[in-house]
Amino acid sequence: MKTYTPKASEIQRDWFVVDADGMTLGRMATEVARVLRGKHKPTFAPHMDMGDHVIVVNADKIVLTSGKADRKMVHRHSGYPGGLHSETYAHLMGRRPAEAVRRSIVGMLPKNRLGRQQARKLKIYAGESHPHAAQKPQPLEITGARRES
Repeated sequence: MKTYTPKASEIQRDWFVVDADGMTLGRMATEVARVLRGKHKPTFAPHMDMGDHVIVVNADKIVLTSGKADRKMVHRHSGYPGGLHSETYAHLMGRRPAEAVRRSIVGMLPKNRLGRQQARKLKIYAGESHPHAAQKPQPLEITGARRES
């Protein structure tokens, strides 16, 4: 029996929208990364970009549990000696909430050309509106990520 490998012409890409209001960052990020990779499809192939487009709205209303926002650090390096810059997630969420969510999701994708291609299908907006209404995105239900208020 031969292993089925999908062709590039057979790939069907859908658009999903995730309302991150009140969701836990890590639990939401794992599900979004799974959809970006295409692991939710029965024709998943790890060497191909099978994933769908994902729009994340209300990124400024996402939460981190048990005080992690003040303890967890975000690092970046300029590439020069002594160029390490660190800040807390709370500070980054106040400054650029879409970037904090993007870093969490992209960190769960492969670290190669395929991962960069999959990351291009991720669109994140701090507010409630997005310019992708023409694609008719379907809501992506993520169970277990919404915090009880």
